[in-house]
Amino acid sequence: MPGGRRNPVQMSQIVGAIHHVANRARVEVKDAAAAFAEGQQVDRHFVDLTFQFIGASGLPKMDVVGTADPYFVAKLDDQLSFVSTVKPSTLSPVWNELWKVKNVPNTATLTVEVLDKDDKNITDDHIGKFSTSVTPGTKECAIESMSLRRNRGTFWLNIESTPSTDPKAERRQYVFDGPIRYSRHFSPTVGRLTNLNDARLYSTWKIHIKGVRLFFGDTVQHWNKNYKAAQTIFQGPASIAVRSTIQAAHRMLYARSTRNGFGVINGPEDVFRLLLHGGVGSPNSTAVPASPAPFAHRVKPAVYTYIIAVEDDTFRFSETGAAFFVDFASKHALHANCAPAVRYSGEFHPRPEGGWENFSDDVPDESVRWELVIDNNSGTYSPDPMMLPDLKELLQYNFPGFTIHALDRNDPRLIHSRESCRAYALDKRGVKQEELQPYAQPGEQTLSHTVQEQGGVAEDEVAGAAGSGTTIGDPAIYGQ
Repeated sequence: MPGGRRNPVQMSQIVGAIHHVANRARVEVKDAAAAFAEGQQVDRHFVDLTFQFIGASGLPKMDVVGTADPYFVAKLDDQLSFVSTVKPSTLSPVWNELWKVKNVPNTATLTVEVLDKDDKNITDDHIGKFSTSVTPGTKECAIESMSLRRNRGTFWLNIESTPSTDPKAERRQYVFDGPIRYSRHFSPTVGRLTNLNDARLYSTWKIHIKGVRLFFGDTVQHWNKNYKAAQTIFQGPASIAVRSTIQAAHRMLYARSTRNGFGVINGPEDVFRLLLHGGVGSPNSTAVPASPAPFAHRVKPAVYTYIIAVEDDTFRFSETGAAFFVDFASKHALHANCAPAVRYSGEFHPRPEGGWENFSDDVPDESVRWELVIDNNSGTYSPDPMMLPDLKELLQYNFPGFTIHALDRNDPRLIHSRESCRAYALDKRGVKQEELQPYAQPGEQTLSHTVQEQGGVAEDEVAGAAGSGTTIGDPAIYGQ
């Protein structure tokens, strides 16, 4: 109506149209640039790059106390991304974080977006962004606002470049090559507990593993159309609401936060501390343990659910009995943010050489040769067992010093090893039977309920995510 207030739907359509035109213009410019480069016979070759993200200064104040909690997301041609740690309460953050990528076209563009972390909201505030070529040298880049083109500070980085030596560089571009960084995240429900014995039941881990495309190429595992829980998530009109629930929960679980634990894996001792002991970080809650945990510093005999994501080649996992899985149809879909495909997925568990059935707590963990048993037990994505040798090589490449056993979900050796792990936890470590699968303590608010509280979806839609006659999580036998 002339002179009146615009209808929100009309405004949304206008914004969508502008966004579409802008995207189309970018594609046309990129295509024109590629055609020009081809016509001019530009020397296009592949390089191995090392980015050192040094820091920034002059960032604008983003909160009422006159500071910010900045972090950044760097992308190479929208093919590969790097997310930094969060630096709390500063307008001059210093990161000094490294990112190594192999087989990058020398014509690639690096785009960096700087954001302000807001722990109270699902989305974070945009500070500004910039783009630069990947030519080597130290760069001083102006951070600009996306809308007003105002200067929002200065960002410093250094790029080292060497010619690629991979004869297959054209076929396997943008290969992440380290360092192997990890982060530990906590379910938002952990701070509401008053009886917390094991924070790991409320934790997720994300490891940026290297060389995924060297071993898997472009092969991915699509969702299993014969699995009822997967059909609920990916198929039919009702699946939209189910995915919204799971995606909202995923954002909460994997949110970048100042309370996350961060680190770099430099050797076998770091793998031991992370994969077996749980790594660094604390839930930063007011929870008080009911009693001192006698095995807090011992390797935990536990089974973990994992996926290797397509979007960033990260290895994401949590204990299979993690409390936040309650009311969700698929543990793997929750880790994967409902992605229609993953690189691989399943479960894994640690064990001492010779198996848990032959182990004694009298033996110090440091004196044991530890092994990792990993499988393809995922109903949601039903990974190809023929890829298990590639999975084994990938993990050996990233975690040297560990013996890796990659076994099919139906292999009797796997079933024996997994059940021996659980039996030791029950008999020797005081783990309760109900802790082996997702469960909620009496009076505990579940993650799905937290999603509802924050405006995710209605309660009946959450129930539908775990309904339809499916089992919570992915059972040992699936797809029947």
